[in-house]
Amino acid sequence: MILTDREIRSFLQNKQIIINPEPLPVRYSSTTVDLTLSNKIQEWIFPEGIEPISPGKEGYSYEAIRKKYSKSITLSTSYILEPQQFILAWTNETLELPHQTRLAARVEGKSSLARLAIGIHVTAPTIQAGFAGPLQLELCNHGTAKIELIPGMPICQLIFEMTLGTPEKGYSGQFKYQKPS
Repeated sequence: MILTDREIRSFLQNKQIIINPEPLPVRYSSTTVDLTLSNKIQEWIFPEGIEPISPGKEGYSYEAIRKKYSKSITLSTSYILEPQQFILAWTNETLELPHQTRLAARVEGKSSLARLAIGIHVTAPTIQAGFAGPLQLELCNHGTAKIELIPGMPICQLIFEMTLGTPEKGYSGQFKYQKPS
């Protein structure tokens, strides 16, 4: 079952969903709430001739790859996302879904950005029960035009869903809240 705007507000009021800072009224639609772009991004810089990255090999470390092939940027104004460019970005807002509340969420793109060929996640839209932190987004410009990203702009929307039962434990994957550099 997907929560409507009324239920989202009720869950926020009862601390069953925690979004900080709480979204402005204009950020709600009938079944979603928008989050905004922070001023922190991470650019991937892969040199020509790089050996293939092999996530299936023993000893693989995403963190080691990230440190070796990316740089953190704090935006003072805006950022131009070039055609075919891929970056990591974060939301201004932090989200907490206490696992006892029987909620999960999906982060999805905004149609206004999708129509410009901007994707905000690759294949990872699920926010599991027990998650806490800002959302890390995987932004990609699939189009041919340069797109200006401005901190504070609406960048994604959340869809909240009730789970069938209460999870035994909260989210504990390898990407459990990685603070942007």
